[in-house]
Amino acid sequence: MAELDVVSVCSELIRFDTTNRGNGDAEGERAAAEYVAGLLTDAGLSPRILESAPGRANVVARVEGSDPSLPALLVQGHLDVVPADAADWAVPPFAGEVRDGFLWGRGATDMKDFCAMVLSVLDTFAREGRKPRRDIVLAFVADEEDRGDYGAHWLVEHHPSLFDGCAAAISESGGYTYHVPAADGRTVRIYPVGAAERGTAHLRLTARGRAGHGSRRNHENAVIRLVAALNRIATHQWPVHLTPATRAFIEQTGKALDVPVDLSDVDGTLARLGPAAALVEAMVRNSTTPTMLEAGYKVNVIPSVAHAQVDTRTLPDTEEDLLATVDELLGPDVTREFVAHQPPVQAPVDSPWFDAMAAALRAQDPDAVVVPYCMGGGTDAKAFAKLGIQCYGFAPLWLPQGFHYRAMAHGVDERVPVEGLHFGSRALAHLFTHC
Repeated sequence: MAELDVVSVCSELIRFDTTNRGNGDAEGERAAAEYVAGLLTDAGLSPRILESAPGRANVVARVEGSDPSLPALLVQGHLDVVPADAADWAVPPFAGEVRDGFLWGRGATDMKDFCAMVLSVLDTFAREGRKPRRDIVLAFVADEEDRGDYGAHWLVEHHPSLFDGCAAAISESGGYTYHVPAADGRTVRIYPVGAAERGTAHLRLTARGRAGHGSRRNHENAVIRLVAALNRIATHQWPVHLTPATRAFIEQTGKALDVPVDLSDVDGTLARLGPAAALVEAMVRNSTTPTMLEAGYKVNVIPSVAHAQVDTRTLPDTEEDLLATVDELLGPDVTREFVAHQPPVQAPVDSPWFDAMAAALRAQDPDAVVVPYCMGGGTDAKAFAKLGIQCYGFAPLWLPQGFHYRAMAHGVDERVPVEGLHFGSRALAHLFTHC
């Protein structure tokens, strides 16, 4: 069998249409899992394919390290992707084409690139007779793009022993190049590594009132009660709360850019960080964003009930206070319930794990400024953290200046630079060898 090239592997993974539409509607995960399992078998491993439901397949394998006394590292990635409408794309989203130095396709950055890098590194290790320093547990999972009920959360609930001995994990949303102009004309290359995630506490609101004719005055209009409550929530200014990861990001980035940092005036400090602030500005506060509304069935009928959903994100150690404030803002005629509820995740920023990731990046880019940060969304880290595993966002990737990486995931014309895939493979090989 020919040596695996990371670009070819990523292209092949993209060609598996693993679209996840949510609510159990997904396809292609089993075929992609079988492909991954075949590559792992060729590398001398013994992967297991575990189905949580027909077609909802997960692949788990363990790589033996040279020092069995060390705790294991979990390397986890998801094989499913969000939908893509080919009519909107410049290239077919599941063709896996290389064009103009980029590999195009749905999943190119979220996150079949990382999966391909891991697979190519392990193939190289097998061919060269090398072992990672410590055991590595691999998990290529289904359903991350929905709720993880068929993937990571199912594995944690039904097969937790597969992850025995894992002390830390790496996965998506960190370790990529972010070019930031400094005031003195320099361009600083920042590499944010995820060391925390905000929690999800998505809420369904219900307002009740008195039904009636739309032409008549009604002081118990459920729609008006709901809209008023939503306005109070949407305009509420949540207080600043700095996690250790966010505090370290602001301090270290400010130092790298040579700008003053004043943590008593976080908003002012963020303004001085320039484009770098985009990586952290949403993570200094909780957020409550109304996203869905449902009420009524006819324009001339005032309904007795109205519903809304609010995307609610919580920083560590803040949820209790947030919910108490939400209850005050809702008022007496609106109730709430959870539609999704997962706690925040955070891992130490001063740890050998983080130091090893930073060293792996600097081995490829000696001028890399590696900083921790808090992710605003959610990943499968929320599942594996339940097992006491310290979860980091580390999927190393070199990106050219001007490349809008944050617009790629779930976006149109998703693509990844070919050189970025080779950079990431080298960084992962360094991490597996030295951490």
